[in-house]
Amino acid sequence: MATAAAAVVASATVTPPCCTSSLVAAISSTSSAQSLLPPRYSTSRVSLLKSVVTLHSNTTTIQAAIVTETETTKKVKKESRKNDEGLSTNVFKPKDPYIGRCLLNTKIVGDDAPGETWHMVFTTEGKVPYREGQSIGVVPPGTDANGKPHKLRLYSIASSAPGDFGDYKTVSLCVKRLVYTNDKGEVVKGVCSNFLCDLKPADEVAITGPVGKEMLMPTDPNANIIMLATGTGIAPFRGFLWRMFFEKHDDYKFNGLAWLFLGVPTSSSLLYREEFEKMQGDYPENFRLDFAVSREQSNAKGEKMYIQTRMAEYAEELWQLLQKDNTFVYMCGLKGMEKGIDEIMTGLAERDGYVWADYKKQLKKGEQWNVEVY
Repeated sequence: MATAAAAVVASATVTPPCCTSSLVAAISSTSSAQSLLPPRYSTSRVSLLKSVVTLHSNTTTIQAAIVTETETTKKVKKESRKNDEGLSTNVFKPKDPYIGRCLLNTKIVGDDAPGETWHMVFTTEGKVPYREGQSIGVVPPGTDANGKPHKLRLYSIASSAPGDFGDYKTVSLCVKRLVYTNDKGEVVKGVCSNFLCDLKPADEVAITGPVGKEMLMPTDPNANIIMLATGTGIAPFRGFLWRMFFEKHDDYKFNGLAWLFLGVPTSSSLLYREEFEKMQGDYPENFRLDFAVSREQSNAKGEKMYIQTRMAEYAEELWQLLQKDNTFVYMCGLKGMEKGIDEIMTGLAERDGYVWADYKKQLKKGEQWNVEVY
């Protein structure tokens, strides 16, 4: 089967993939890189990756060709993201999935993190066209307890449309391995997450989709985009942020404000930290980054630092942003965080004469409040 091509599409220049020290270490050695790649994957691509990824004192440096000059802010007419004629959905279905291959699969959390999270890249040959914020389905092999084929599981895509290699021929996922003990004391392993986390380079993957319109990013390059993520809920926002800050497009240059809140239990489980800190360092006027590490941090009251706890520190500023018609909120991850955010905003809205529940409905109607929780 053909695999990812080496050429990069001219209209989108991107930085190298999944900038974690474990992956960089794998790529930096030609022999190691070759062992990670399926047949026919160009050695010139490995050389390219080696030339743009460097390590300095265990800190990853990304060489990004980005234009930084400020352009005059233009008023952009707000249009629905969901009516784009070029948007693809359900190109592949469970009965006839696309068979891709695993290109890379690496653990992106520390050994002391609660659970394993892996970043994986699959080849698509450009046949599964997707947008930032969409999802794909994965159909794990084998049958269930009733002898029927396993049903597909949906995963938010963790790459921008060009993919981690910039050639529009790959798709990436961020997956946490599910392992738990049930009421009978038995260890239960999630069928699809363990299948994915155990994949080796060149292994086949049955892919469906793409699907989803709820989490598509705004087309307005001057928008305020507030992203709220817990754990692997970071996936769609990695795609957003690569498009904003790691890629150069002929028809898009982000000039607005991107503000990411990421909640995790421990600092060793801060996903894609090096990438995000690089973006913040390069674009301090356009990107704000706040972590909430619940088992290691607390607020002034001694309360654990969950994502809503961190947001409460900026409650007034966030409320002011929410009153602008070019502000968009995206939430992905654990369901409980939305309730905590509602509690923060209710009092502020009432102070200014609004009922938060009604105000949020209007935000949803205008596609300014977008939620994908589980």
